[in-house]
Amino acid sequence: MNQEYIPKGRAKTLARKMDKIDAASQKPAKKKWIQNRMLRKMLSNRLSVIGLVIFLVILFSSIFASILSPYPPGQISLKDTLQPPSMKHLFGTDRLGRDVLSRVMHGGQVSILVGLGSALGAALVGVLLGAYFGYKGGWMDSLVMRISEVFMSFPQIILVLLLVSITGQSLANLLIIFILTGWGSVYRMTRAKMLSIREEEYVQALRAFGLSDFVICFKHMLPNAIGPIAVNITLSTAMFILQETSLSFLGLGVPVQIATWGNIINVANNLSILQSNWWIWLPVGLVISLFVLSINFIGDGLRDSTDPTQMG
Repeated sequence: MNQEYIPKGRAKTLARKMDKIDAASQKPAKKKWIQNRMLRKMLSNRLSVIGLVIFLVILFSSIFASILSPYPPGQISLKDTLQPPSMKHLFGTDRLGRDVLSRVMHGGQVSILVGLGSALGAALVGVLLGAYFGYKGGWMDSLVMRISEVFMSFPQIILVLLLVSITGQSLANLLIIFILTGWGSVYRMTRAKMLSIREEEYVQALRAFGLSDFVICFKHMLPNAIGPIAVNITLSTAMFILQETSLSFLGLGVPVQIATWGNIINVANNLSILQSNWWIWLPVGLVISLFVLSINFIGDGLRDSTDPTQMG
């Protein structure tokens, strides 16, 4: 017989390897820690994870500012005016001796409320109108589309400045104006998505079963368009925060007596402060930049994780 001779020791080694391979093939596959594929895609994006961490740190610092801040935001100390950063005042003090760190933490409450509240309000109006009229069509859809085009034909910041000068400065007015001027882009995006989805076969089948337009639109079609809407909300939040900061810097945003990021950075319009007292405006400027950047990173991660063409 012409068989290849295998040494006894080597034969035992090969047998052990074969046993390990057989045992491994019989073991059930390990379950992944995160079952949701969209969430796994989101968390595999390093920039989106970094953005989420920065976002949560700033958000919780603002929410719990009354506990974490070393001083009340409006506490005036004339003997401590324009103090540079130190162990007593980590971000220094402003012209009235108020602690800058405390004002930045409390100011985030209002600025984030304006940005996130305006984005959610604009999304609510835009999604409700865009989803239903995008599905139904008809003259109402054309009318709402023309109204949205009127709002979007003006530069938004110019329209906001005009409306603020007419209605006056208040937090409620600013929220309403941002919602009024920001719903158009969400409406058009939602409408375009619904126009595409309503031609799918499952929508035709739902119609054949006699389901109401409201159920078909909001229960079966809208969940398939929620990904781009979530991305739009994140980007709108960043945009509204920057607009509130710009308006407050110009003295047309939230009333000056309320601590916001824009009102804090408003002191930078003084040349002497800008040149000699950098700690009054630089920390809040960095916080604004980091927060907006983190929201953009989160938006990029959401866009990639909800895009079906990039699902791995």
